[in-house]
Amino acid sequence: MKILITGITGLFGSYLAKEFASLGEIHGFRRIDSSSRLLEGVGFPIIWHEGELSDIESLEESLEGMDLVVHAAGKVSFDAHDEESLHRTNVDGTTNLVNAMLNTGVKKLVHVSSVAAIGRSPELLQLDENFKWVESPLNTDYGVSKYLAELEAWRGEQEGLDLLVVNPSILLGRISDARSSSDIYHYVLEENSYYPKGDLNYIDVRDAAGQVRELVEKEAWGERFILNKEQISYREFFEKMAAVFGKKAPSKPVSPIMLRAAVFFNAIFRKIGLSKSPLNKKTAMISQQKVFFDNTKVNKLLGSSYRSLDETLNWSK
Repeated sequence: MKILITGITGLFGSYLAKEFASLGEIHGFRRIDSSSRLLEGVGFPIIWHEGELSDIESLEESLEGMDLVVHAAGKVSFDAHDEESLHRTNVDGTTNLVNAMLNTGVKKLVHVSSVAAIGRSPELLQLDENFKWVESPLNTDYGVSKYLAELEAWRGEQEGLDLLVVNPSILLGRISDARSSSDIYHYVLEENSYYPKGDLNYIDVRDAAGQVRELVEKEAWGERFILNKEQISYREFFEKMAAVFGKKAPSKPVSPIMLRAAVFFNAIFRKIGLSKSPLNKKTAMISQQKVFFDNTKVNKLLGSSYRSLDETLNWSK
């Protein structure tokens, strides 16, 4: 089987490549200027194709002869100034890929979405794959872009593709992976004092990649699956992380007044280049919310087991 992976040089894409190498020949679609550092020394060959998601011709050339496409490419940002680029990469890029697959006759697509595409509701504390997207102040521009991208993938299914959609929560990789999901580690490494009152949902990136491979082996086409280990409070998560890293854990809850002030000052610091924190009004609201992205469906089908948080954190160092 010939497998083309978009976003293969990113965090999830690189681990997906390692999992899918047991199923066939790995082809990687990457930009000309992208680095493949995360795939150094993987022990299997990767056949590279260079192009852009905005260039349908390069997509069609890369798709020639493929049996399966894993679409893991995408942009992650919670910066209000990135709304346009999020739409261009996540929505338009998925549209182009789906059209290129339909044009070339490649039928099987695994679309990597996000729990952000499930949406959120202030009234519900547990969400699963059947939750219908609603307009909410808790939906970020990133979440909207992933939701719209997912609609494009489902449109492809209606036009003839075999589609499998996965919605991972926060993917925990290694600190050295230096990807957006590793920012949460640095909050503890910098020994910040305050923690949000809400919960987070997470999964070890290796567990998530393994589940995607198993779902393909099960031929779970036409289905959508949340990939998530558990819901845990920020306080407990930070305490466990601090214990593993030998750091002082955040010990003070953030009050609403403090959070509003932090959002205000972070916006100023971002403008003058002194901050890269994703904190804004929406992400602040989300950090105070307690919600569980229900993993019952994938667990029932695969009988999944997960690495412990301590194991993941010790590996991440």
